[in-house]
Amino acid sequence: MTDVNIIFNSKLENSSRIDKWLWCIRAYKTRSEAAEACKLGRVKVNGAEAKASRDVKAGDVISFRKTPVVYSYKVLAFPHSRVAAKLVPDFAENVTPQEELDKLNADHLTLFVHREKGTGRPTKKERRQIDFLMGEGSLP
Repeated sequence: MTDVNIIFNSKLENSSRIDKWLWCIRAYKTRSEAAEACKLGRVKVNGAEAKASRDVKAGDVISFRKTPVVYSYKVLAFPHSRVAAKLVPDFAENVTPQEELDKLNADHLTLFVHREKGTGRPTKKERRQIDFLMGEGSLP
């Protein structure tokens, strides 16, 4: 832990609500967004779905889905309020598998055909060719 955290170590908690912890480590912009994610079943604690009021303890693994990636963090400590981005590693260890992180750069997996900016909409002929390539139609 950094010197700043050692000074405030007496204010650190032993457990925290899952929605508050996700907000404190900057996984979500607002606490209500974190609570909504819990409500929709996007947050799991040690593999089990978690309600927003669930307490988490040090060592728990938190997984949450933010399309298209499922992020995983191991709980290390509990801040008393939202922390600076530089201090997040003191409270959470990112254990997200590399395959999940690769989904962020997966432009080639989309079904959209890349078009140069300014070329406009496809013509009717181009649309038929695109449909044929996608397996949705046949060429005349």
